[in-house]
Amino acid sequence: MTSSIRRHLLTDQAADLLRSRIDSGEWEIGAKLPGETTLAAELGVGRSTVREAVRMLAGLGMLESRQGAGVFLRRSSPRQDWDRVLRTEEILHVVEVRNTVEIEAARLAATRRDEADLQALRRALDARSAASGAGAAAFVDADIALHRAVVVAAHNPVLTELFETFVPRLRDAMLDLMDVREMTASSQPDADAHRLLVEAIADGDAEKAARISAEHLERLRHP
Repeated sequence: MTSSIRRHLLTDQAADLLRSRIDSGEWEIGAKLPGETTLAAELGVGRSTVREAVRMLAGLGMLESRQGAGVFLRRSSPRQDWDRVLRTEEILHVVEVRNTVEIEAARLAATRRDEADLQALRRALDARSAASGAGAAAFVDADIALHRAVVVAAHNPVLTELFETFVPRLRDAMLDLMDVREMTASSQPDADAHRLLVEAIADGDAEKAARISAEHLERLRHP
């Protein structure tokens, strides 16, 4: 799980470094960039990270990969919709990490939760519903609080610590998700799924809890 978070952070950093070099005029439009091995050594990352960073900048219209020829600079700045593309890419990265953390947390919570956990889950579920009219930031905070209660109910301190470390990145991504997809707090996105998740944990149904969590996260990837 930690390797997944680290991989995405390195990809973002590598992409930022490449963009800085492009901004500095190091390569002219149409120029071929150094190969993966060279860039990996220069950026201090692995070749797979370079490959993902190149793919990210290609998605912004800045780079072009040509089969058998290499990677070429197509434009020195992102195309007009670059902000939306970049934010969507970040959202997908965050959802991937949520998959590695929250599905297993839901499974464990269903088998390990105690009465105090169930009370906390129900309070968090009610608070999420109540936050529907309080604006995007308040709603996202209430949503995260519910998912935190699920992780805590798993009674795995390492999992809880990992989730807390991830929360700032998660909060930014979920606010972006609501903005990019023009979602509103008043619509209470996936309200039924969260209610069913709490019920499955309360019933001690580990497989159902894991399935509901997985389906919810899949909808975030593909609305």
